[in-house]
Amino acid sequence: MNDHYLTLWLRKSISLLIFLAACAVEGRAQVEPSLPYVVNGIVKDASTGRALKSVNISIPGSHISTVTNDEGAFSIKAKERPKQLRFSHIGYKTIKLATPSDGKEMNVKLAPNTVVLNDVVVMMGDPERIVRIAISKIPDNYSLTAEQDRCFYRETAQKRKKFIYIAEAVTDMYKTGYNRDIHSDRVAIHRGRRIVSPKASDTLSVKVIGGPVQATILDVVKNRPFLLCEEELNLYNMKMDMPVQIGDRPQYVVSISPKYHTDYALYYGQLYIDKETLSFTRISLQLDMSDRENATRAMLVRKPLGVKFRPKELSLLINYTYDEGVTRLSYLSTVFRFNCDWKKRLLATSFTAINEMVVTDRCLSGFTPIRRKDSFSEHESLFDQQTNFSDENFWKDYNIIEPTESLEKAIHRIVKAK
Repeated sequence: MNDHYLTLWLRKSISLLIFLAACAVEGRAQVEPSLPYVVNGIVKDASTGRALKSVNISIPGSHISTVTNDEGAFSIKAKERPKQLRFSHIGYKTIKLATPSDGKEMNVKLAPNTVVLNDVVVMMGDPERIVRIAISKIPDNYSLTAEQDRCFYRETAQKRKKFIYIAEAVTDMYKTGYNRDIHSDRVAIHRGRRIVSPKASDTLSVKVIGGPVQATILDVVKNRPFLLCEEELNLYNMKMDMPVQIGDRPQYVVSISPKYHTDYALYYGQLYIDKETLSFTRISLQLDMSDRENATRAMLVRKPLGVKFRPKELSLLINYTYDEGVTRLSYLSTVFRFNCDWKKRLLATSFTAINEMVVTDRCLSGFTPIRRKDSFSEHESLFDQQTNFSDENFWKDYNIIEPTESLEKAIHRIVKAK
């Protein structure tokens, strides 16, 4: 790998340590005002009744937000009962609903959005020109002033279909303006916990890209060397796909695919660009797995001797929300799938690691930037957080991504086994 490619690869590499052993460190907890009012609910497709994942739920007039889990469930907390909640999702109409005064669970149904037929002519446009204009308009569409975001982050690891590691954290993320690079952006752990399977047979020591600092590294619009720089864009074919709507805003969709074979793995994916503002609103990427050695270098940081790492999938999703003329990072997730072969074993074992981060609140002024010495390092792991999964009120005062039923059962089994 030459120096240029190595530099680009290092800029894209961050660390999630899935290391099942025993240690505990208290997170950087602070005293916070309580959030006494909770609104629970579930969001489904109005036509099919299917639960909708990653729906953005926000309180109008505030920066408080969350997303639904894989089962469409959500819980959002505020200091007092919000009058309304706003629901927005790709391919569905954005709606605002009054919150129930009796505290009952909300049953929300989103109607699919239809794309205006005239928008089909977009497919005849020049995708490279649209992408480059969108890049040039980043200073117009994204904040140029610093802000500090409150986030919820979760990482899990599964051996086959069994959860063997779960870690969660509330983080503070300091972001400089989008006219600057990411080198001064910081993430600090506000409060965290983790739990691991006590079974020796579940032990896995593998370090792959990920972790709480992915919220800064994977902000592709701000970290342009990752994808949106001239050197990278020249490596991709681009074509126009059918337009879609995110909420009530029409979107261009540009598909990308590798144009050349390079010394490092490229991506397949889709870039969603707001038709009116030309801001990037959603970026979905899948690592090219055609060259196993390149894919391994992109995913793997470290593994034990004697273990063969076989990459299967690396998917990235980065969502941005548009609010009062400014587009901001709101949600991201990474999915890793890989097999590990041990010598003298006949069958390989499959593993899945999933990381999710959602911005739950924002502070636009009056905050103290996170100091480097207080920030979470890309070389640290949430594994070093204290185990507190037996505390049912651990997240009482925080907005989180609600755990799925399968995750709750897994936590119960691991806590009971301990």
